[in-house]
Formats: sequence, C-alpha cells, structure tokens
Amino acid sequence: MVYTLDPRTKRLGIMGGTFDPIHNGHLVAASEVAHRFALDQVLFVPTGQPWQKEDHKVSEAEHRYLMTVIATAADARFEVSRVDIERPGPTFTVDTLTDLRKQYGEDLEMFFITGADALSNILTWRDHEQVVEMAHLVGVTRPGHNLQNPGLPSEAITLIEIPALAISSTDVRARVARGEPIRYLVPDGVAFHIQKHNLYLDANPNPDPTIVGIL
Repeated sequence: MVYTLDPRTKRLGIMGGTFDPIHNGHLVAASEVAHRFALDQVLFVPTGQPWQKEDHKVSEAEHRYLMTVIATAADARFEVSRVDIERPGPTFTVDTLTDLRKQYGEDLEMFFITGADALSNILTWRDHEQVVEMAHLVGVTRPGHNLQNPGLPSEAITLIEIPALAISSTDVRARVARGEPIRYLVPDGVAFHIQKHNLYLDANPNPDPTIVGIL
C-alpha cells in the first residue's frame, strides 16, 4: 500500500510490548518500520500490566521502562512513553492509542507496531474495531514465521518480516537463567542493567520453543 505524505500531519509509530527485556531485534524492527512508513518518530510504550500475560511472570514495570530508555537513547527518532505504566489496571491497546491521541493532538497519523504473533489475536482485543480505526497496524515477525492476516481489511494491516527478530525476549531470559552470554543480543547498557539487578536468574532456562515472545 502506498501512503501519501501530508506535511501537516505527524506520523507516529507506536511500538507496544512488554520489553522484558528489550533487545536489538526490537530496535531493528522500529528502524525498519520507520523507514518503510516515513515516520517522524517511534514511541516505545512498555506495557504496565499486560492482560495477555496474566499467567506469566513479568518483570517490574520500572525495570522494563529503564531498559527501554537505555536501549533507545542513541537514536533521535526513538522515545519512550510511560503512558501505559502510569495508567492503573491492565494495559489495553485501545487505551494506549486514546491517551496518545489526547497527548499529541488530532493532526496525528498513528502506526501501531507489535509482534505478528500478538496481532494474530487482535479479534480478542478489547474494542479492536476502535483500534483499527485509530491506527494502521504493523505486525513484525521473525524469518520463517507464517505471516497471516488475522481477518482485517488489507488496508488496515501490514505484515513485515524482520531478520533480527530471530532474537526474542524469551530466549534472552533463558540464556540469562542458563548463565550464557547475551552480549550483541541486547544493547550493552541493557545487559549491564540485567546483571546489576540480577534479572531473569529465575527465568525458565528451557522455554517451550513453540511459545516465543517477540515483544
């Protein structure tokens, strides 16, 4: 799909995810989507209480937020938002987009970026019709993943394969638990934060390979 640029409209990429931890694949994905859609900015939005992961242990929001700030600091196109962390209760995408619309104003074209695996369940999201109306959806995935439209109009969604997403947060946590190196998988500052705060030492060292979280 070809997008016509309107110089009066800010084009904002919104990269939502748990970021537990953020890794280099996330940064490559954000850069690729920013280039593909000529985005002015990509806003990383760590979830507060991810409703899809109520049965999984998730690191404290402040750790995930700080690691995201560290990872994105070197790229002027990237910023990090606390909008989901500071909102009480479970995080729903419709609330994220609504709050950001209020913050940035109406002259805003939003592109919501998330893992294609998460996007495949969009029909279960709260107010998913409103989500589709507010933002173009961009699903990013690792090579070899079966890219399928979850049932949305083709103009509402774009699926992109990102080679660097062979890295996953699940794998990073497992490597930490096994005492294996994570350098070059995550930014150096993120690796230092993980070591300093002893994160992921109790993570599952042998996760189910069929359940791998990109974001």
